[in-house]
Amino acid sequence: MTISANAMITDPGQLYFSYVRPTDEVLQSLSSGEGLLGIVTFRNDFCREGSGTTLEGVLQISLSGRGDDLCEIWQTTQPVVAGKVDDITYRCSSDFLFGSIALPVADVPAGDHRGLSSPPLQSCAELAYKQIFSLLDRHGYPDLLRIWNFVPDINGVSHGLERYRQFNIGRQDAFLAHGRLPSKQNIPAASALGSVDGPLVVYFLAARHKSLAVENPRQTSAYHYPREYGPSSPTFSRAGWIDLGQQKILFISGTASIIGHQSRHGGNVAAQTRESMANIAAVIAETNRIAARSLYDLNDLSYKVYLRHITDLPIVRAELDLLVAPSAPVFYLQADICRADLLVEIEATAGILHGGMA
Repeated sequence: MTISANAMITDPGQLYFSYVRPTDEVLQSLSSGEGLLGIVTFRNDFCREGSGTTLEGVLQISLSGRGDDLCEIWQTTQPVVAGKVDDITYRCSSDFLFGSIALPVADVPAGDHRGLSSPPLQSCAELAYKQIFSLLDRHGYPDLLRIWNFVPDINGVSHGLERYRQFNIGRQDAFLAHGRLPSKQNIPAASALGSVDGPLVVYFLAARHKSLAVENPRQTSAYHYPREYGPSSPTFSRAGWIDLGQQKILFISGTASIIGHQSRHGGNVAAQTRESMANIAAVIAETNRIAARSLYDLNDLSYKVYLRHITDLPIVRAELDLLVAPSAPVFYLQADICRADLLVEIEATAGILHGGMA
């Protein structure tokens, strides 16, 4: 089902999102939207001076390049209230909570819960996730459905360790501190990309309803990666599936050219794109198996594609044009990927009402 970006939503308890170009008309319609959960933009001039439109709760993320001139809008059919706790800004309805946190890495003291010295980014990740879990526990949204992480200089090395690996240590420590491990059912779908110099940014969607973690038979579960990928494994599931009755939503994590736990097709962005889509197809098949019915295929998804080099866009677009229908929304962005040898990462969502490419 496709609806326009400013359409009225009347069915109760539905989740809705869109990738739209932020024209003044769209901004004005969003500013009066009662069901607005959040807006994410990857451009710095989203609310242009002199536009006459002021929007609260806009999350701006600085990436290394432009990509598509779109923003990401999350809405619900339920009334929404806004709040702020600690460093988190959030908006919530009776069923959903959408929040974000941006922590300047340099402002977080180095150290961990054992009183030992740790890199500032590691401490920053642990603090961000602890604040998120405390918020969700306090307000009764136990299930973290989907989370997006933007790590400054993700492939860089400091304090003798790659920064993505530092992030993974802090993230896992927070999961452990809040009793969300070792049960894999408490691990959400996630993405982790590199941002330019700036804060660690995390945004997330939580619910009162329980989701089911889905793994990919072609890949080692990320939380079981061997220690060659760092002292702590990445804490995310390959996908999360939630059955809300009228809506059956699938959140597919950032997916790359990895088989087992090893990167494949180094230096070949076309082959990496095909392998990434083969992994997404495997997650879809596993979800359909769990649901005992054919709910999804590649054409049912909305995609967000991260490119290490924006010059690879024509190659990646050509590969996706062979695999998915032209009607499938695809949002392209330039960002660094969590492994230095990966050139493309693709995330996807199905089962959510989405607007057309405005």
